[in-house]
Amino acid sequence: MIEDLWYKNAVIYCLDVETFMDGNGDGVGDFLGLRRRLDYLAGLGVTCLWLLPFFGSPNRDNGYDVSDYYTVDPRLGDLGDFVAFSQQAKLHGIRLIIDLVVNHTSDQHPWFQKARRDERSPYRDYFLWSKEKPADWDEGMVFPGTQKATWTYDEEAKAYYFHRFYAFQPDLNISNPRVRGEILKIMGFWLELGVSGFRVDAVPFLIEQRGLPQKRREEDAFTFLSEMREFLSWRRGDAILLAEANVPMEDIGAYFDDGHRMQLVLHFLANQKLFLSLVDEDATPLVQLLETSPRFRPVAQWAQFLRNHDELDLGRLTDAERQRVFQKMGPEREMQLYGRGLRRRLATMLEGDAHWLNFAYSLLFTLPGTPVLWYGEEIGMGEHLGLEDRQSVRTPMQWSSDPNAGFSRAADTVKPLVEEGPTSYRRVNVASQRRDPDSLLNHVERLVRMRKECPELGWGEYSVLDTGARSVLGLRYDWKGNVMVVLHNFARAPRAVTLELKGARSATLVNVFSGEHVKPSRDGVYPLRLEAHGFGWFRLGGHDVGSAEGVERTR
Repeated sequence: MIEDLWYKNAVIYCLDVETFMDGNGDGVGDFLGLRRRLDYLAGLGVTCLWLLPFFGSPNRDNGYDVSDYYTVDPRLGDLGDFVAFSQQAKLHGIRLIIDLVVNHTSDQHPWFQKARRDERSPYRDYFLWSKEKPADWDEGMVFPGTQKATWTYDEEAKAYYFHRFYAFQPDLNISNPRVRGEILKIMGFWLELGVSGFRVDAVPFLIEQRGLPQKRREEDAFTFLSEMREFLSWRRGDAILLAEANVPMEDIGAYFDDGHRMQLVLHFLANQKLFLSLVDEDATPLVQLLETSPRFRPVAQWAQFLRNHDELDLGRLTDAERQRVFQKMGPEREMQLYGRGLRRRLATMLEGDAHWLNFAYSLLFTLPGTPVLWYGEEIGMGEHLGLEDRQSVRTPMQWSSDPNAGFSRAADTVKPLVEEGPTSYRRVNVASQRRDPDSLLNHVERLVRMRKECPELGWGEYSVLDTGARSVLGLRYDWKGNVMVVLHNFARAPRAVTLELKGARSATLVNVFSGEHVKPSRDGVYPLRLEAHGFGWFRLGGHDVGSAEGVERTR
């Protein structure tokens, strides 16, 4: 089967429908409002939307507590509204991937309600139970400090049930073939409604299979991921699986399986090393990570991000490294979460420094993999620390300086807006940045456009260059005879670097964003100077992006 590898050069934009745009004036974002904002997303250059859960839910965990996988939360619309939105997205050339949250359900889901009422019900084995209180009842919690246990006693069932997350989210028993069948049926339903794949939530917990003996669990751990991929490929050959798998590097290969399981995996470790490099003004942590990251070409690829809808997880850094990031980017206790992360948005962590933000987004779009944007980051939205836990980075989109940031006409909005400080919606919004040619929004739009015009970044084989400066990350991409070189200076001071490029043959390095091209010295070395937090994207060979020969060579 010949696969459509559209995701290799995609730009993914993640959003929560309820906080993006209110179309009917009730204070809650919905599919009607999102459909009206597709022109904005298409103009930004987005090629794929990742939607957070929008299914039927009691909404105790931002929709991740699903009570009905086959409906739309009525606050957001109905299935007809989803299909109308899906069709319009397709007309704009934008694909859709949606969250697949199937390691647990809501305790209000009919499966769990039937399971707790009758021990003989076939749904009883959809979940994990224990008559006696397990010895590890308070171990393995995902949200330490907020969560109190992983086994909770249910009075109606007269037994303990397992939940890796909150007590109102009982884990499904993935070792049960009937549960696996239910998950594949859910996937098939949404594929028929036009989605191009799924971001699979909490994959390491999904495949735990605690219902099996230890030996069987080890043997069968990844089998279900292969089943999901096979089902996906038969139903829709161009659909993808994007995995949330924050695991050690030595374990990641089993999730990719050379592209036979997940096509994309979020690169959590690169994200953590990136922030350490930002704080230390030293590219070395990120360089070392990129040099040792496994390669899974040509099908599989990393998904790179700066911020997402959760905390900035720094749990895989050393204690000393994590404290350095905390001290620089979130020194106050209310900015930190679970003892391992920060609940701030990118703009505030980077001190609102426009030059630093420009640098960070240039880095995102040139790291090996597919870039993923969190909504509002393109304009530099800030967090609302008055909200609990991870809700701080999930405030309504700031469209204008009008009341409620142009998000809604209602008196009250689904979540409070950022109304004070340098990132308030009166100062930071889409409307004002559209009119400013030097705004972050316009900078990100230029980066997106250039990223799409440089297929070497999505398709090419990368290598880390020796720049001679610890603060400067140099990457080279080779694809179909084309070469791109990208440089980023993590320091707050200028740096001079020299590059030796194998096979360059005196070719000019063409800066794709400016006329500052670089020719090699007589000994074949390229001398370059980067400003504080400076960066450069260069093509090797003397042709600007868009030239006839340059375009022909990239086909």
